[in-house]
Amino acid sequence: MRNRIITRRAFVKAGATCAAVLALPVVAPAAEHAPLMRTIPSSGEPICAIGLGTWITFNVGDDPILRHECADVIAAFLEAGGRMIDSSPMYGSSQPVTGYGLEKLGRPETLFSADKVWTSSAAGGPAQIEQSRRLWGVPRFDLVQVHNLVAWEAHLETLFAMKAEGQIRYVGITTSEGRRHDLFEQIMRRHPLDFVQFTYNILDREAEERMLPLAAERGMAVIVNRPFRQGALTRRLEGETVPDWAAEIGAATWAQFILKFILSHPAVTVAIPATTSVNHVRENVAAAVGPLPNDSQRERMAAYVRDL
Repeated sequence: MRNRIITRRAFVKAGATCAAVLALPVVAPAAEHAPLMRTIPSSGEPICAIGLGTWITFNVGDDPILRHECADVIAAFLEAGGRMIDSSPMYGSSQPVTGYGLEKLGRPETLFSADKVWTSSAAGGPAQIEQSRRLWGVPRFDLVQVHNLVAWEAHLETLFAMKAEGQIRYVGITTSEGRRHDLFEQIMRRHPLDFVQFTYNILDREAEERMLPLAAERGMAVIVNRPFRQGALTRRLEGETVPDWAAEIGAATWAQFILKFILSHPAVTVAIPATTSVNHVRENVAAAVGPLPNDSQRERMAAYVRDL
């Protein structure tokens, strides 16, 4: 969490700004600026291809200024056409901060709530999910995922039972940073998952070998985490010039360049970059507007970044 000295004047100014932003209705973007929608294979439901992650960025505790900033990010994200917000009990205060923002916005109906179960206690799964639901303030989660495969067998049994009872809509599993892919694939083959979540970006392409094709084969939606390597990739590219030919795919910034690469894989459903900036969240969702690279452009993009 960032350290700041907050004056009364700064607090009042931030509160007034936030109130003005949050007082605005969440309006769908005009058709010509509407972001790419992808289909959830198990249901046919459309969803915006750019989501919003909350790992680290929303872990701001009770800091009133930073909570207002997170609420502004949620407002801008939904106004731009985004739907999926992803969190976890592992993410510190991210869940109650998400709930705070949603409350300020009047619980928007366009929200797609994605959370996780993360406890080694098989019996403790339902109670943790219920606690997470209360922190978000939603009637039910759209998606609950087994976080990093912790106690995955017991939790999947719980989640499938909850789905059958209408307590959640979709079931998934997650991993990140290339961990436990072999086990992950085994679970994908054995269970009728709606969603799988793993790391994929312009440099981390292991998922192209088996996991992305397997998800397409099994009819599973794919959520991509760590699209910017937790910011390390975009920081590495600071000071470098986006190539002129990036205009061919409508990428004006490195973030859009990277996100367009990810979204151009047909098996990817949603990428979930995290941010604390209203400008950045708008920039991210705008990556889903306009053309995406073809196969030859994808390889050119990857080679360009790899060689920098």
